[in-house]
Amino acid sequence: MRVQQLGDLGPAPTVLRAIAVAAAETGRPSPAALTGSWFGSQAIIAPALSARPVLPRQAFSDKVSDVGPVPPGAVGGGWIGYLGYPDLTSRSEARRLPAAAGGWTEAVLRLDSDECWWYESLLDRYCPEWILHAVTQSQDPLPWCIDWTAPEREHHRIAVGRCLEAIAAGEVYQACVCTQFRGALAGDPLDFFADAVAQTAPARAAFVSGAWGAVASLSPELFLQRNGIDVRSSPIKGTLAATENPAALLTSVKDVAENIMITDLVRNDLGRIAVTGTVTVPELLAVYPAPGVWHLMSTVAAQVPLETTAGDLLTATFPPASVTGTPKTRARQLLRQWETQHRGVYCGTVGMMSPAAGLELNVAIRTVEIAPDGTAVLGVGGGITADSDVDAEWQECLHKAAATVDLTAMAALKPAL
Repeated sequence: MRVQQLGDLGPAPTVLRAIAVAAAETGRPSPAALTGSWFGSQAIIAPALSARPVLPRQAFSDKVSDVGPVPPGAVGGGWIGYLGYPDLTSRSEARRLPAAAGGWTEAVLRLDSDECWWYESLLDRYCPEWILHAVTQSQDPLPWCIDWTAPEREHHRIAVGRCLEAIAAGEVYQACVCTQFRGALAGDPLDFFADAVAQTAPARAAFVSGAWGAVASLSPELFLQRNGIDVRSSPIKGTLAATENPAALLTSVKDVAENIMITDLVRNDLGRIAVTGTVTVPELLAVYPAPGVWHLMSTVAAQVPLETTAGDLLTATFPPASVTGTPKTRARQLLRQWETQHRGVYCGTVGMMSPAAGLELNVAIRTVEIAPDGTAVLGVGGGITADSDVDAEWQECLHKAAATVDLTAMAALKPAL
């Protein structure tokens, strides 16, 4: 592997825009990006990723690659893409985007924790001239707009009500009931994503695009992190508006119960594949900020046999526990009946599998999927427990969506270019 220091090139959205313009001008595919907190770094950019639809079982597949000695913190390259939520509802239309898509990159730009950019190549190559030239060129943000339409409140109320009936009947203890905002994007999906991460700084943001469409994930949640035999998952359950006192989360019976039940489900999922006795909970009920809200987050850690593949991990844990329910199988069966639209990429996962740095995947919440015609969908939902209030659950959906939906108004305030 070759690692080449590039220095202070500016924040990730600035570099991403510059690379995107240069890629388009030279006939290369659009870049992909991971921003926030990935592989111990602030950003990973694949300068030109040929992201194509793949079969779900091919997403994040391990690729044998002898990368040689790996410098501390280096990522080098790997497979970047997404795997959509697998379940279709009983009334689903055709999928809007492919069930999975992504591609391999043999090199990345990486922004470390000290604000320094690096070019890293699995093939031991120097940074190409087109990239060195691109990152010296300042590119003005281009305008974009998404005309959002809120979901039908009554449909969500009915679904939550049916979930409460199932909980009372003992069929499930909790389930994550979701709905969707729909809109139309005018502009480039990459400009939307770059603005979004600049404004909201989500911890696990990701962008992937191709002729099939684009995925702009503004997620705060880690689904899986694997390095060697060590695996970690940090489920988020429990939400409060950012304007409220976060201490109220820890005194909320509903939010605490919601988090503990899903943390136990993650323990069970990882326990299916972990070395016996290695599953632990190093963090329980920690309060963290996310765009527009406060969340309760816990962390489950485990060790897996060295020969465990990414596919093995996904078979044991996917879809993520925090967006399904407990018991997981029954919750998924019922959610297919209660929800009127398939989730698509939302509630799936976006991330990267690197032969040098391991596997990191987000939970694809706060995620906008954009079809080639500009149609945009933003999924949103929340965990329902016996203590849930139907109207409060609707308000939670609005709080979660606000940080993304309100970006359109913020973009409109910028001076016209």
